[in-house]
Amino acid sequence: MQELDDLRDEVQKWQEMKQEVCELLELLKIAQEENDKAIILDIENKYKLLNKKFVQLEFEFQMSGKYDKSNAILEIHAGAGGIEACDWAAMLLRMYLRYAAIRGFNTEILDKTQGLKAGIKSVIVEIKGKFVYGYLRGESGIHRLVRLSPFNADHARHTSFAQVIVLPETEKITEIIIKSDDIKIETFRAAGAGGQYVNKTSSAVRLTHLPSGISVSCQSERSQYQNRETAMKILKAKLLAKKLAEQKEEKLKLRKDIKSATFGNQIRSYVLHPYKQIKDLRTGYEVKDAKVQKVLGGEIQPFIEAYLKSKMIF
Repeated sequence: MQELDDLRDEVQKWQEMKQEVCELLELLKIAQEENDKAIILDIENKYKLLNKKFVQLEFEFQMSGKYDKSNAILEIHAGAGGIEACDWAAMLLRMYLRYAAIRGFNTEILDKTQGLKAGIKSVIVEIKGKFVYGYLRGESGIHRLVRLSPFNADHARHTSFAQVIVLPETEKITEIIIKSDDIKIETFRAAGAGGQYVNKTSSAVRLTHLPSGISVSCQSERSQYQNRETAMKILKAKLLAKKLAEQKEEKLKLRKDIKSATFGNQIRSYVLHPYKQIKDLRTGYEVKDAKVQKVLGGEIQPFIEAYLKSKMIF
């Protein structure tokens, strides 16, 4: 039923687009007959808005991946480099949270481990909205930052790395079945802020999937039950990602002319010194100077669209 509703919604959007085009053409015909320049100018402005809407609908229409319409679970992990890497992970978190806000997506931080002095060691964020996974799936990979260190007295140039992982939310996906005997459940006290109740009771939950060794934890909720449900959701997403990766690797083995990309490959470089430039190493798309701060402020849609186009989505 959900799929049927989605299809109806998609058809309705295109029907509305067709109606708007017909009305605009009719109005243009009248304006030309009367030589009304004011109306013609208004039509030009409406055309620009309509064309922007058309590009957006066409873009979403081309998202045909099985999980593209799903919500997403986004993870950020600081790489080697201590305080610098933790600060970089925190910068990426702000970037993605602001991107979600710009797009009208809802976000919730499910689990976060603070850095010892600054920033974060890791974070898990649930992002909800239509096509969230479809948009963000290309963000998975290593993100590299080059800048003058704000934590070094000499302000030496420093390179930091952080890993981003994007998984589809699998709450409604049935192909991942987890047996109760395969799960080890541990509880512990939540370490972060959240009030006396959270910090003084064993509300945090860690789940370990024994066959795969995958472990996840959640401490964002007051209830142990809620944390367990959220942790299970994350675990299912990780198991799905593992299953898809294994299927992809098997296909690549059958095609010796194609080399499998390793998970740790750097996908994007953010340079703040000696010049300002952000470049995606897969597509070649880049921005410079003042636009760099806008990207770090959440305006990453051009990078996302460049990646999806490069994957022959259109």
